[in-house]
Amino acid sequence: MLSLIPLLQILAAFPFQNSSKTPQERADDLISRLSLEQKVSLMMNESSAIDEFGIHSYNWWSEALHGAARAGIATVFPQAIGMAASWDDALLEKVFDVASTEQRIKFVQGRNELHEDWYHGLTVWTPNINIFRDPRWGRGQETYGEDPYLTSRMGAAVVRGLQGKPDSDGYDKLHACLKHYAVHSGPESSRHRFNAANVSWRDLSETYLYAFQRIINTTDVQEVMCAYNAFEGKPCCSSDKLLISLLRNEWGYKGLVVSDCGAIEDFYEDYGHKTHPDEASASADAVRTGTDLECGSSYKHLLKAVRNGQLKESELDRSLKRLLVARFRLGEMDPIEKVSWNRYPAELLDCPEHRALALKMARETMTLLHNPSGILPLSRTGHKIGIAGANATDSTVLFGNYNGFPRYAVTPLEGIQAKADNCIQAFGTDLVADEATADEQIAEMLRQLASCDVVIYFGGLSPRLEGEEMKVPFEGFMGGDRTSIELPAVQRRALRALHDAGKKVIFVCMSGSAVALSPETESCDAILQAWYPGEEGGTAIADVLFGEISPSGKLPVTFYASDDDLPAFENYNMEGRTYRYFNGKALWPFGFGLSYTTFEYGKADISHKGITLHVRNTGSFDADEVVQLY
Repeated sequence: MLSLIPLLQILAAFPFQNSSKTPQERADDLISRLSLEQKVSLMMNESSAIDEFGIHSYNWWSEALHGAARAGIATVFPQAIGMAASWDDALLEKVFDVASTEQRIKFVQGRNELHEDWYHGLTVWTPNINIFRDPRWGRGQETYGEDPYLTSRMGAAVVRGLQGKPDSDGYDKLHACLKHYAVHSGPESSRHRFNAANVSWRDLSETYLYAFQRIINTTDVQEVMCAYNAFEGKPCCSSDKLLISLLRNEWGYKGLVVSDCGAIEDFYEDYGHKTHPDEASASADAVRTGTDLECGSSYKHLLKAVRNGQLKESELDRSLKRLLVARFRLGEMDPIEKVSWNRYPAELLDCPEHRALALKMARETMTLLHNPSGILPLSRTGHKIGIAGANATDSTVLFGNYNGFPRYAVTPLEGIQAKADNCIQAFGTDLVADEATADEQIAEMLRQLASCDVVIYFGGLSPRLEGEEMKVPFEGFMGGDRTSIELPAVQRRALRALHDAGKKVIFVCMSGSAVALSPETESCDAILQAWYPGEEGGTAIADVLFGEISPSGKLPVTFYASDDDLPAFENYNMEGRTYRYFNGKALWPFGFGLSYTTFEYGKADISHKGITLHVRNTGSFDADEVVQLY
């Protein structure tokens, strides 16, 4: 039996172990030493250890949608759609610098504890830069809204924050991933078989591909994820138009492509596209067109594909090299202590400084939609406040989806109680309920809040109602999507009942998407859109309600007046969608958001250096303003 020291000396003799060589040189050397079986084992997200070469097992699948996710304690920032409402790409970059720091800690913890679990890796599958073209899509909360340019700016900030700049030894901090490429935004129920066909070149280039191309051309993003759906009859993960003609040849992308999880199965399974007869042909076609890494298990059939002549080993090597170059660039193949990024202390996870950044971002997401009589900001004295609604005490609604878990979270009720002690809390109503239950609940709410003159009702939606491929057994919801964008009936009735009882009603809508609130503009004295605001969401909401800050959020999506404004969900033609192509009258348009003060805009001076204009606060309340130019 060899002792450890001679074994390490043997391993150190391999050129791929020499960190002074380039990642490309190291990858070439390692590939030359691998068997076909070993190569294939390295091309799935659960990448096997190869002991004879000292290669650790590695799981490529990690998440960081709005903070290091699904791996225990981490700072939980507002959901992506909420951060889009800040329009603050500089702050967003700081958010994702923190997320990458915490993910590096997760990586070290995983290695030191000798387990290679999901979500402890250095390759995070974010940002989601799909266009939020239809408010019914449950995963729209993961995006940066309906505008391609805003999406590109925010997405680029995410990439810069996550990847950072190489350290003094040339190692990358993390690798980001643009997803889901391409023409992908619901419905969830048909995503494994849906074919995006007859999309005009204009819609394709100006809407669906714009952010992908712009971020690839302005950052060093290292990964792209191909989507479940098909495009013009071919699954996206085997589309030569998307992956070869556009991504590689026209845009010059050099990084790797990973499949969405299980997307290769969709090529041949009965529930999917059925474009390929079996696993081997599907896997060979995906690799040939440039899907380098599979999230799933179909790629084990690449052994058969090569041996049957369906795929050349050289074609497989091309993809494998991109994967190995990435692992060398991250320092994942080298000793933990050699990489400076691995020296962050675990105490940084959800530390006070990171929590403060989460609060700052949450404050910037708050979007005031309705305040005609100026009831907001509320005085802390002079009235008795009632708190109602299911979202008042629910910490889950703070987190959205693809989230981590903070050391503690501040619910809306806790945020308000920290600032005002003259409030009564009543459960109110469920987010969704049948008519009979809505009647037990509304009557009891009115009884408990009888002595209150102002009621703050926390409703809207929840990550339990909208998200990825979910089973939601309520009317108005299907598969994680919505079939109606109207506020659920029980909440609509509760707000009207409070109004009819003579209460001043402040509605705090928490959701990951636009809700149609036309009747609520009559039953409510104020409406604050709070999104899914992260671990400090309750504090941020209370700060706005009681005037410690002025709301500065602006809508990254159109808030339509009703279901009648929406085209068919599966129609990917952009006509009638988003502020750029909608001809009707929106309830609140893209870019809308009220303040507690007024601003005066001066004349814009345009020169080759850019655009300059003076903006003056003409009110009596300190506030920030998002300046928009179209």
